Amino acid sequence: MPDYDVSLPLDTDYFAAFAQLAPEDRKVWDRARSLSAEALPQMNDYWDRADYPLHLVKRMGELNLLADGIDVPGLERMSPMAAGLVNMEVSRIDGSLGTVIAVQGGLALRSIAYFGSAEQKERWLGPLARGEEYGAFALTEPDHGSDSVGLTTTARRDGDEWVLTGEKKWIGNGSVGGVTVVWARVLGGGSESGGSDDGGVRGFLVEQDTPGYEAQTITGKASLRAIFQARITLNEVRIPASNVLPGSHTFKDTSKVLVATRLGVAWSALGHATAVYEAALSYANQRIQFGKPLAKFQLVQERLTQMLAELTGMQLMCVQAATLDAAGALRPTQASMAKYNNTRKARQIASTARDMLGGNGILLENHVIRHLLDIESIHTYEGTESVQTLLIGRDITGQSAFA
Repeated sequence: MPDYDVSLPLDTDYFAAFAQLAPEDRKVWDRARSLSAEALPQMNDYWDRADYPLHLVKRMGELNLLADGIDVPGLERMSPMAAGLVNMEVSRIDGSLGTVIAVQGGLALRSIAYFGSAEQKERWLGPLARGEEYGAFALTEPDHGSDSVGLTTTARRDGDEWVLTGEKKWIGNGSVGGVTVVWARVLGGGSESGGSDDGGVRGFLVEQDTPGYEAQTITGKASLRAIFQARITLNEVRIPASNVLPGSHTFKDTSKVLVATRLGVAWSALGHATAVYEAALSYANQRIQFGKPLAKFQLVQERLTQMLAELTGMQLMCVQAATLDAAGALRPTQASMAKYNNTRKARQIASTARDMLGGNGILLENHVIRHLLDIESIHTYEGTESVQTLLIGRDITGQSAFA
């Protein structure tokens, strides 16, 4: 047993940011909160072993936590606020589980919902949302991360089939079975409407047992260790023409999915920051040094106040962004701002929390170091800090620094 109990949520909400939640949104939040008692005791072990608790993916599906606000027949649709709260709460438990939502629901499920045919939606939306199947989103390549628009994976039409060739990297769920949404550049046309998509970017549904699809789980990670991410090689992978996402034609379609999930990353960062702040506060009240609790020292109180001020700002930004999203008024650069701000602040709060716990801060049982390291991944994915600044900078100055 750990020496200190720092795992219980304290419901930190200093400015009552969540006081006016709709009852249905709070109900969804409570459902996400119920996962904590089951999942949290397991996550340190899975993270330490770099193993993937796939049974918890199914459990999240049973609790309807994977759909990320997407309309899935037979399932209650979450509002933008509820979807954000789920991202926050699950990430407060563990970053790998939060990434499952980002990959399975935010990216794979959303791609099919946005651009899929009726048949594709019927086949995949329900099973993915219920955690009965696994979904991956393959955009990033070994040589194309922030400049993913330059992807070199190709797709060419050959009669009634498409042939995919290329490599992808950092693909969550890409090696666990299920379906991968592969984004590839079209060679030689191939538009169902009779036009040409030559040079365009389209999405393709590739079941992972398809011949030529080779996925190797990436090892040696010091972050998000409890989810499998893969390096994928596509060796002349042949799929039926019915597996192309008919609504996808350009990289703008890919970007539509990425923009929609960016706000989810801001909520996820808030979950991480909440976890480490509350762990630091609990620890400060329990740890005795020089004959009194750490919480009685001035410097400790100052640090806790700084952490809480940053955390409160993150909460207010997420709530306002979700409100704008629900009204259809959230602009892409506002989502970028939320992601930019919250992942940066989460890093700062986690660093302070680790320092406050001293040597105990590097022990998994105290629930800080795992979050600190996992924050490093969410700070990067869905657009790095540098890319977000350029998107926001272009918006506020009218000048593009990309070219």
